[in-house]
Amino acid sequence: MSSLIGLAVLVSVVHAKFNHPLTQILTTYPNIEACVGLPLQYSCENTTVLTDSCCNVVQGGLVLQTQFWDTYTGLESQGQLLPQGSWTIHGLWPDNCDGSYNEYCDLSRQYDPTPSPSTLPDGTVVPPYHGPSVRTFIQDFGRCDLLQYMDEYWINQGAPNENFWAHEFSTHATCTSTFDVACYEPGYKEHQEVVNFYETVTKVFQMYPTYNMLAAAGILPSNTTTYTLSQITNALYSQTGAVPYLGCYDNGTILDEVWYFHHVLGTEQYGHFKTLNSTTPSSCAETGIWYYERTTTSERVVSY
Repeated sequence: MSSLIGLAVLVSVVHAKFNHPLTQILTTYPNIEACVGLPLQYSCENTTVLTDSCCNVVQGGLVLQTQFWDTYTGLESQGQLLPQGSWTIHGLWPDNCDGSYNEYCDLSRQYDPTPSPSTLPDGTVVPPYHGPSVRTFIQDFGRCDLLQYMDEYWINQGAPNENFWAHEFSTHATCTSTFDVACYEPGYKEHQEVVNFYETVTKVFQMYPTYNMLAAAGILPSNTTTYTLSQITNALYSQTGAVPYLGCYDNGTILDEVWYFHHVLGTEQYGHFKTLNSTTPSSCAETGIWYYERTTTSERVVSY
């Protein structure tokens, strides 16, 4: 009898496990019904005034997809590791058409716990955020898949990943017209545009597999071999058709950044990204550039 009771308990537990309602996945896309049938023009190339800022990237029309090459995270003991065989996401930046830029454009959507800059050029103070993490925003929309990808490819250094994600949204997405809350009406759900921004960032990042493009041209991380600026630039140009910005520190000798420039046709979320030559001169030296190997304990194998 006791075995039958045990079996009944087991069956009820299994039944409860597999019949527990799954977290609902909420939609995040904006409302672009009004955009259908409008003339198509790339941002920063329009010959007439763009009147619908939800249909076109009116503010922040020179869009940069930016990546990092770090060799460690500083939080390895907490499992915060870099993706093996891949650069990592820095962000998606909305420069103005003249190359200038704005930051923290909507303080009502400021989720950065450590704002940088903490004071804007006009003297406005950016208050630190003390509420729930942006990680919870993603979870609330049921996007565990997105969260996993971000934890694998969007890695902070010296602080939790979600702090970095919060900074990138608060600094940059609030200055991009197609992520304005009004673009998600009617039926806007709180933080909808935050999750939609993160979806967009990861999608555009996947357009540029920097590690693979360099590796295929024989440029691999090395602690014994240096490269020239032209070697690295030409390898990326051969696959993108444009010259990216390459960032180096230590007097231009250590490679750690790449920026890909674009004009966008339509919304930043779903429009077409046209790759452009960098408008910013490289900070790398012409020769003797180190593309260092990562610390072996700072990497992990990730899915693609």
